[in-house]
Amino acid sequence: MSEPAFDCQRCGHCCHGTGGIILTGHDRERLASHLGISIEAMLDRYADQAGEKYHLRAGEDGYCVFFRAGHGCSEHLGRPDICRAWPYFRGNLVDAVSWEMIQTDCPGVSADAGHSGFVCEGVAYLQDNNLVHAPGPEAPNALVVDLASLLRSIK
Repeated sequence: MSEPAFDCQRCGHCCHGTGGIILTGHDRERLASHLGISIEAMLDRYADQAGEKYHLRAGEDGYCVFFRAGHGCSEHLGRPDICRAWPYFRGNLVDAVSWEMIQTDCPGVSADAGHSGFVCEGVAYLQDNNLVHAPGPEAPNALVVDLASLLRSIK
């Protein structure tokens, strides 16, 4: 078997920053249920709104409120789709240069797999986990992807 194109190392680089962890309606339901609280309580405690999109807050350290150093996501089972999909974002799938750039920050991305291997693995992963979103006001743009077009582009 060939080397996987991605193997999460729980480094947290993808959990750092503000505004990028978008919460769709389904994400809000899943996370609130996982936490055992209402959607409204979850949003009040852990999220901010920008336009029509909700996103998880960052803590004082600049990481997502649920990230724990040395462990990863403290609410892994309830995490949003955007977190589930990393690093298989549209930009990294359609652009080999973007894929090369993420390798400097994400130790889980394997250069040995090559961009086409990354795309094939990413398309399968996104399909298998139902992580592709239709365009819309709350859709994470990184997950609005035409998978068939991606596969044609690497053949």
